[in-house]
Amino acid sequence: MREPLSRLLDNLNQVMVGKQDAIRLVMVAILAQGHVLLEDVPGVGKTLLAKALARSIAGQFHRIQCTPDLLPTDLTGTNIWNPQTASFEFRPGPVFTNILLVDEVNRATPRTQSALLEVMEETQATIDGVTYNLPHPFFVIATQNPVEYQGTFPLPEAQLDRFALALSLGYPAESEELQMLQRLQTQPSFATLEPCLSLEDIQMLRLQVQEVRIEAPLQKYILGLVRATRETDSITLGVSPRGAVILYRATQALAFLEGRDYGIPDDVKYLAPHVLSHRLITAGGRNNQALVHELLDMVAIP
Repeated sequence: MREPLSRLLDNLNQVMVGKQDAIRLVMVAILAQGHVLLEDVPGVGKTLLAKALARSIAGQFHRIQCTPDLLPTDLTGTNIWNPQTASFEFRPGPVFTNILLVDEVNRATPRTQSALLEVMEETQATIDGVTYNLPHPFFVIATQNPVEYQGTFPLPEAQLDRFALALSLGYPAESEELQMLQRLQTQPSFATLEPCLSLEDIQMLRLQVQEVRIEAPLQKYILGLVRATRETDSITLGVSPRGAVILYRATQALAFLEGRDYGIPDDVKYLAPHVLSHRLITAGGRNNQALVHELLDMVAIP
């Protein structure tokens, strides 16, 4: 599977200029069977990344623009009365897809946010007492604007914990932005991308990722980082056990992407700011990522 996986990364790099790290982290999340939260300003390529990923794996893509009047049934679907058959028919909502982009998730009300996060966790939706399984794989890329908070409902930390990774694409460098403009005339759009993996391949890759070895010393290193977040005075709420599990699975996925069947401490150090930071509540307005980097300097490397 190494060759088609490399083609998938090449596909994404064709349409995303200078975002190799972000692409790698998104691939880590999907292989670790998690979801991603992108905290970024508009116009940096979040939608383009989601669409290119869906085309590259021959998957369905749906996009939801969150607004305060969005209802849970607008996501999950609802039963519609059909007078011809004199019965209710289920009309699935946009969550019944493979790649789901949830734009500005913090503009939805807490009730709608909860419905989405339940779907993310259970990969199923229950409507009027009937449970419907979602397609596999099911992968959510949610976005929120970290600058504009007027008319928003920020995700509480307990719900942020449902996202495997949180990251930012950021503005491109000047040379990368110039390259992006030059590509408008010479490079085809993402719509011309050819699938290089199937949905079945993604499922197979996820199973292979679970076979990557994380030896006992590295397990203790992961646990040491997680427990340090609960014992530091600058942090009022540390990382949950779910965070430790996600860091373990993400380490397996990154090692797999790098062509190894074993994890190393550098994998954990690279992933920790993206896996742990959004799970913390800090004291005194400390920066979450800066605190995680401090912990990485404190906890001994095996």
